[in-house]
Amino acid sequence: MNILLSKRFEKMFEKCPREIKLKFIERLKIYRYDKYSPALNNHPLTVKLKGYRSINISGDYRAIFKEKNREVIFIAIGTHSQLYR
Repeated sequence: MNILLSKRFEKMFEKCPREIKLKFIERLKIYRYDKYSPALNNHPLTVKLKGYRSINISGDYRAIFKEKNREVIFIAIGTHSQLYR
């Protein structure tokens, strides 16, 4: 599995607190091992983000991504309210 980060994701990631950055790296390791681990709450999104999925990073932080063939492209990271306005 090839994991990619979009430019938008990289910009948003830079603005995240250090604790969230570390937590994302931890969650990515879990995702590589078991993408449906209960710790991730990996779920499909609807309406405007149909076709994308989300995983929990912390209590309020989420990462949005799309699976395409053997690639996973992370497109956004932020709080629930930042991502789902």
